[in-house]
Amino acid sequence: MADIAGKDSRETMSEQAIANMYSVLRSELNQLYSKITEIEMEVSEHSLVLGAIQPLDPSRRCYRMIGGVLVERTIKEVMPAVQRNKEGLEEVITRLNEALEKKKKEIAEFELKHKIKIRKSDNEAKNDNSRKEGTAQGVLVGPASEQGV
Repeated sequence: MADIAGKDSRETMSEQAIANMYSVLRSELNQLYSKITEIEMEVSEHSLVLGAIQPLDPSRRCYRMIGGVLVERTIKEVMPAVQRNKEGLEEVITRLNEALEKKKKEIAEFELKHKIKIRKSDNEAKNDNSRKEGTAQGVLVGPASEQGV
C-alpha cells in the first residue's frame, strides 16, 4: 500500500515540476516580448528625434540627456550619436527576436515531450464561438426595388 502511495506522490511531484518549468518558460517568453516592445518604442523615439532635428541648422544648439545629465551640444554633434544609438537598438531587437524564436521552439519541444495541451477557459471559448458566428454572418443585398420609378 505504501509503495503505491509513494508512486502517486512522485508522479504528481513530477507533474508539478513540469508545470512549474512550463510556467517559467512562458514567463521568459513574455519577458522577451515585453523587452522587444520596450526597445521598439525607444527606436521610434530616436526616429522622431532624428526627423525633428534633421531639417534644422547643424550649428544650432540642442540638449541631450546623457546618463541623467542634460548636456548642451550642437545638432551636428548630436545627430551621429543618436543615429548610432538607434542602429544599436535595432541590432538588439534583431538578437532578441532570434532569442524569441529559440524560446518558442524550446517551448514547443517541451510541450511535445511532456504532451502539454493548453485548454481555453469557458469565457474564451464562448468569445471565440461568438466571433466565428459574427464573422460568418453577412448582409444580403437584393436588387434595388424600382417601386418609385
